[in-house]
Parts: sequence; C-alpha cells; structure tokens
Amino acid sequence: MASQQLIITKIDIYRFSIPMEPFTIATGTMDYAQNVFIRVHTSGGFYGVGECSAFPPIVGETQDTCLVVARSFAKLWIAEDALDILARLQQLHSLIANNTTIKSAFDMALYDIAAKNAGLPLYQFLGGEKRAVESDITIGIAAPNVMAAKAIHFKQSGANILKVKLGKNAIEDVERIRMIREAIGDEMKIRIDANQGWSFDDAVFALQALDQYAIEFCEQPMRTWHDDRLPELMQRSPVKIMADESVYNHHDARKQINSGSCHYVNIKMAKSGGIYEAKQIHDVAAEKGIACMMGGMLESRIALSAKLHFVYASPNIKFYDMDTCMLGHLEDPCVGGVTYKGYNLAISNAPGVGADADEAFLKKCEWWAVS
Repeated sequence: MASQQLIITKIDIYRFSIPMEPFTIATGTMDYAQNVFIRVHTSGGFYGVGECSAFPPIVGETQDTCLVVARSFAKLWIAEDALDILARLQQLHSLIANNTTIKSAFDMALYDIAAKNAGLPLYQFLGGEKRAVESDITIGIAAPNVMAAKAIHFKQSGANILKVKLGKNAIEDVERIRMIREAIGDEMKIRIDANQGWSFDDAVFALQALDQYAIEFCEQPMRTWHDDRLPELMQRSPVKIMADESVYNHHDARKQINSGSCHYVNIKMAKSGGIYEAKQIHDVAAEKGIACMMGGMLESRIALSAKLHFVYASPNIKFYDMDTCMLGHLEDPCVGGVTYKGYNLAISNAPGVGADADEAFLKKCEWWAVS
C-alpha cells in the first residue's frame, strides 16, 4: 500500500542547456534551449523529475534566474511531504511572485512523485485516457521565400499543420503567408503566431488581408498592454484569436474570456507554473466553451512527456503545438518518454512522467545538490 507521506530528502538542480539551430520569433532569437532539470528525491527511495525552459523575451526569466530561484525553492522543501502538492506549491508562491517557469519544473516533479507513488502513469493519475495527438510544426521568422521552402520541406515530411511565426512587419507577414500557401496548396492547415509583434492597426490590416489564405487562428497578435483593445480586434478580425501571453493563470483566462477577447487559449507550463494551474485554466475555459491548445517553449522530451500526460487528462485541449524538441535541438538529453511517429505523439504506461535525463548528458551539466 502507498505510504501517506513521502519526505523530500534531497533536490538536484542541473543547468540543462541544449544546443540548437537558431530559432527566431518576433521577440528574439535563441541558439540554445535555456532549460533547467531537477530531481526531487524522497524517503520512498525514488525521485520525481521536472524540467522547464526559460524564454526570456516572453516570460522574463533566464536560465540563471531559474537556477538561483531553484536553489531557494529546494531549501524550502527539504524534510517536507512531497505528496502534499498544494502545500508545497504554496510555499513557492509565498516566497516569490511570478517566476512561473522555474515553478513549473518543481510542480512537474511533485506530480511525477505522486503518480509513481500510486503506481500509475501520470495521465491515469490525473484521470485521463490516451487519445490521438498530432502536433503542428513551427516555422520561425525568415525571408518569405525561405519560409515557403521550409513549408514545402515540412509538407514532404508528412506534416499536416503548420504554425507560422509572424509579427516583425505586417506587410511582409502577409507576403510570407501568401508564399507559404502558394507553395503548399490548400490541404494543410496554417495557424499563425504574431508573438505580440503587431500594433492594433497592423493587426487589423494583417488579419483582414490574411483571411483569404484560410488561417485556422492567430495567436497573440498584440502586446499584452493592448488587451483592452482585443474585444474591438475580435469584432474586426475575420481570423479567430488565441490568447497566449495574455493568459498566465486562470484569473487571466477568466478576464480574457468574459471580456470577449479571445476564441481560444494557449496553455503553457512555463506560463502557468505547472500542471496544477494549467488544470485551472483548462477548467475555466471548458466551462465557457473556449477550446485550449497545449503549447511550450523549447523543452526537451522530458517536459514534453509531462505535457502529453496532461493533454490525455484534459479533454478541452483541442490543438497541439507540441513540436518543441523538433525545432532544431542538436542533442536529445531524454531517456524514455514521449515518442514521435511523424507528427503523432505517444507514450508508454511507465509510472509517473515516464521520462528521465540521460546520465551521460547530465555529466556535462553544471549542477547543485540541496539536502
């Protein structure tokens, strides 16, 4: 029988830098994934894993800030009960506001521990069941002809859904999509993400001009400080709007939905702080009939595995942007975990998250132990 308490004995924290091909969005370019990996060891003789991916231009955390805060978090948790998830998360929130990226790694480790303790894969622990999950594949910002060539490459590789990064220049953005749609034909879905890059006027222009190219939806057209103008944009845009950076938590989701500011919501662990708050966002959106997408930053297959479990347990997640480790990671530091068949994701029924870090990769990482 599962024990009623699992005491946290030690936490290992790793600078989990994954080299990658440069990836550009409206807010910046990344040439390595700025990740952090943790192992939370328990009195049960097993540990939980967590991983997060810092994307400084979006969430405001760097790998270094995550590592400093992680050491403070770890000290709080030593000798505490890993199975009291809400109490452990509240300790983190009481210590520091925001910092949702590093919080998500600690949240994930708790859920991994709880599911392993119950002898269940995480999706079953969360009350879910497996279903078909097909990810889109993302095209970063480049010259229109370069992006069109990339779209053809992805089509030939079996992709059915493209996510295209825009937001640098509205006129060029329309040309980017025109060339991509011309290159790939009509059968592939195209969704776009401006990453807050447009002004209100640019957004109106671009979305009205892009309607002819059968755009599934547009993520985050404007900076969050223009959220008050989203209801007007919703009225003027023929393309559906998905909130991304405008929704970090379920309070944001409630405000965006109640004000008529979005058709859909993008859930990311790096914004929500992990699985617990992601579930709250999912449920608020589900109550209002607003479908969600599972998104991410530049996580490896470790965090991606946790996200797939969460998707299986979250029927209101209808869109899948789960290509984070297909965006040019030059190393795969994960053992076990999620697998891709083309762009379709699957995972075994191993207990917990079912993924861990490769020991050979960890030996190359700077690390800290808190006990």
